[in-house]
Amino acid sequence: MTDLIDLAGKTVIVTGASSGIGASTARRLHAAGAFPVLAARRADRLATLADELGGALAVPTDVTDPAQVAALVEATLARHGRVDGLVNNAGASLHGPLDQVDPAAFGATLQLNLVGLLAVTQAVLPAMRRQGFGRIVNISSGTTRRVAVGVGAYAASKSAVSMLSAVLTQELAADGIAVSLLLPSITATEFADGRFKLGASPIPGMVVQSPDYVAGVILRLLRTGEESFDIPHGVEQPEITRVPG
Repeated sequence: MTDLIDLAGKTVIVTGASSGIGASTARRLHAAGAFPVLAARRADRLATLADELGGALAVPTDVTDPAQVAALVEATLARHGRVDGLVNNAGASLHGPLDQVDPAAFGATLQLNLVGLLAVTQAVLPAMRRQGFGRIVNISSGTTRRVAVGVGAYAASKSAVSMLSAVLTQELAADGIAVSLLLPSITATEFADGRFKLGASPIPGMVVQSPDYVAGVILRLLRTGEESFDIPHGVEQPEITRVPG
């Protein structure tokens, strides 16, 4: 059984932190007394968010660039001396029928959504292993639970994230590192060119949820170390953001 932790004083790297779920997660971490480390490609947005969060460390980072990933972890250790958590949130969508998907675009999506996630995970492991503790939350997608017609390439990348997460859960358990997989439902972010509006119902039985709601579940997973969580479709259920028990 994974220990329940208090996030106050914990250092947590959040990739894709410049908007949407990542930015909301950083705000919730700050409110919980944690030290969020902001990582994303858009330096101007990171700087604005860092100011909002009392001077949080912001490190412009392209997770597909190994040198930038290494610099992210080095800067985190230089500022805070440890890495307690990682939220692998950076990612991009890829829509369209599979017979029309550009293989080069699919390769770039895999590089960001999958290879980048593994690279950042590998980069934080030495620090987490020295500490004998770590929490990693990998953001997959509810599209992996259905036959995702029209978004098959994106869903395939996130299905691979689910497998990586499941394997990491077992491989890292002996090091005191808990790995959690989160499957959000449809969320109102800039993702997919902002096509999903809060409260809308683009698919029967689904309601577009807020990034802050998803961020609440991410903080729950950082605290509990639960292996996986599939956010229910439909209207938001605030009780799921709370730690059970």
